[in-house]
Amino acid sequence: MLKILVLYYSRHGSLRNMALQIARGIEENGEAEACLRTVPEVSSVAEQTEEPIPPAGPPYAELTDLADCDGLALGSPSRFGNIAAPLKYFLESTSSLWLSGRLEGKPAALFTSSASLHGGQESTLLSMMLPLLHHGMLITGIPYTNTQLSTTRSGGTPYGASHVAGSDNDAELSDDEIALCRAQGARLARIARAMQWQRTGR
Repeated sequence: MLKILVLYYSRHGSLRNMALQIARGIEENGEAEACLRTVPEVSSVAEQTEEPIPPAGPPYAELTDLADCDGLALGSPSRFGNIAAPLKYFLESTSSLWLSGRLEGKPAALFTSSASLHGGQESTLLSMMLPLLHHGMLITGIPYTNTQLSTTRSGGTPYGASHVAGSDNDAELSDDEIALCRAQGARLARIARAMQWQRTGR
């Protein structure tokens, strides 16, 4: 069975909720398993020491999770239109995977959340693409055949799924946002399956 890594950082829970919906999309056809992972906080003055296992939620990601996956869904909240520091810190530790080419040719999808409707979602998704392109990953978006992209009044972009969390970061995912998360997960799994077939013939 294919293993799709859903790697995200979530401070208030929106990205976690999106990750769960993307995981449902990944697993809907029964050919792929979603592996959820997160990253620890970082400190502005020194590396923050965390327990090796978080008190709740999925485990912290390790480089082997990336090396062994067949595809990646990467999620970060928007931080002034850019990737959040904890996730960027983890990605900056992946030089050994870059040197060995372990991620080359694997499909990847992106998702994000912001407090406001124009909170830099698309620039955040674009910033998240950059390290993945350096790794040689193949970026997948959401095509406009998903009609929710044309009807949404909240999140949703062709670059990847998104969510508008509100000023208190407590807004629930809208129906359109949920549909786009699931569609993105399902598409990522289909592409990973097609690429596996191309490599192995089965």
